[in-house]
Amino acid sequence: MKLLENKKALVTGSSRGIGRKIAEVFMANGAEVWGLCTKPSAAKADLEKVAADNGVKFHEICCNCGDAAALKECIKAALEEAGGFDILVNNAGITRDGLSFAMSMENWQDVINVNLTAPFVINQIISYDMIHKKKGSIINMASISGVHGEAGQVNYSASKAGLIGMTKALAKEIGKRKVRVNAVAPGFIETEMTEAVPEELRKEWLKIIPMNRAGTVEEVANVCLFLASDLSTYVTGQVIGIDGGMGA
Repeated sequence: MKLLENKKALVTGSSRGIGRKIAEVFMANGAEVWGLCTKPSAAKADLEKVAADNGVKFHEICCNCGDAAALKECIKAALEEAGGFDILVNNAGITRDGLSFAMSMENWQDVINVNLTAPFVINQIISYDMIHKKKGSIINMASISGVHGEAGQVNYSASKAGLIGMTKALAKEIGKRKVRVNAVAPGFIETEMTEAVPEELRKEWLKIIPMNRAGTVEEVANVCLFLASDLSTYVTGQVIGIDGGMGA
């Protein structure tokens, strides 16, 4: 039996990077996946093929996570279509990097809206359904920047630190209802986002990673698989670093 057989999952930011790999790994392990992205994606056909190869279905839904009102209606519709979710992964996120003294309010607010407010809106809707069914696993995508802070990322670090606080608080609220809430905090992971990192900065990061390499999206997805599955039924309120020891 596959680890997520007969389970339904909602994964935000599913069109690329970590979110796409999470969707793929979940479907390979038997889950039917609803993937949320901002607009119709080029990844849809490939994800549908992964689903078909594993005897499950992939559903792409589109909404701007920065628009809380529209997001609320979109998630409600997906929840009704699915008949409930067993797993939620709040993965969607953006960066608008810059030094704090020169950061515009727009760049501050955009990051907070997508990285913190959107997970709150989605958690509120999905967890309410989960607690009535007395089952479910919520996984919030934090970051090492939210644990330790990162220069030039005051907005991003604040949003991810807030998401960690949300994770711990929500875990305490709904643990008695058999719903688990955890966060993962990736470090330097090879994605389209990190491809833009200058080579000199990349070398500096590698110097402070004990494992002396970047992580892969599959390594992040595998930790999410553990948290989504029944292998982690007594794990809640945790922040799991996936950083090669960078945050040790």
